[in-house]
Amino acid sequence: MKDKILSIIKAESEAILSIPIDSSYEAAIDLIHKQVHQRGGKLVISGMGKAGQIAHNIATTFSSTGTPSLFLHPSEAQHGDLGILQKNDVLMVISNSGKTREILELIDLKESLYPGMPLIVITGDPKSPLAERSFITILTGGPAEVCPLGLTPTTSTTVMTVIGDSLVVLMMDRIRFTKADYSQRHHGGYLGQKSRTGK
Repeated sequence: MKDKILSIIKAESEAILSIPIDSSYEAAIDLIHKQVHQRGGKLVISGMGKAGQIAHNIATTFSSTGTPSLFLHPSEAQHGDLGILQKNDVLMVISNSGKTREILELIDLKESLYPGMPLIVITGDPKSPLAERSFITILTGGPAEVCPLGLTPTTSTTVMTVIGDSLVVLMMDRIRFTKADYSQRHHGGYLGQKSRTGK
C-alpha cells in the first residue's frame, strides 16, 4: 500500500513539473488585469464536471485575493445564468479534452451576447476545438491519469489546480495585494483573524 501511494504521488508530482511554461501565463495575467482591474469587468470561470469543481475553486481564490471572479456553470448558463456576463468581462474555461460539449455551447452563447469577449482556455490538447477558439491557451501537458482505468480525472485536475494557483499568485504580485487587502475580504475564521492579528 505504501509503495502504491508513493507511486501515485510521484506520478502527480512529475505531471506538475512537466506543465508547459510559456508566454501564455503572462498574456493571461495581462488580459485579466486589463479587463478586470482597468476596465472594471470581472473574471468568469467555467468548467464541467470535475474540471468545473476546479474552476469554482480558482474563481473563489481569485476573488479572495483582490480579483473579482465567479464560477458560471455551463449548463445553468443555458437557463438564464448567462446573464452574469457583462461587456468588459473575460471568460476562462477549463476542459482537459478541449472538446466538452457544454463548454463549446457556452462559447457560442457568449459570442451571441458579447461578440469578441476574450477567452482563456486551460486544456490538455492544443489542437482541440476550444483551443482553436481561444484568445490565450494555457496547456496542462495532457498528463496521464493515475486512475487505474485511465479515465477518472485525477492527475489532470491536480495540474489544473496548480495552474490556477500560479495565475492567482502572479495576479497578486501584479496588483501588489497586501495582507491588509486580504483582511478586508476575509473577515471570518482563522485566516481572517490571522490576516488582522498575525496569530
